[in-house]
Amino acid sequence: MPTEAQSLKAVILCQWLSNGFQPIHVFRYDHKYKTIYLQAGTSEEIAIVIYADGKWEFV
Repeated sequence: MPTEAQSLKAVILCQWLSNGFQPIHVFRYDHKYKTIYLQAGTSEEIAIVIYADGKWEFV
């Protein structure tokens, strides 16, 4: 299960993407690595990983 920090950051990032009119194509929690992966953008050019502590980065 995602952590509370991860869940909150995922909601914030999804809202930012939505406010920028960027479609979200993939939203996935990886049980092995304990990360959330987001892929967004009209050409799927935005990729984000959210770690268990709520920190995130573009990949």
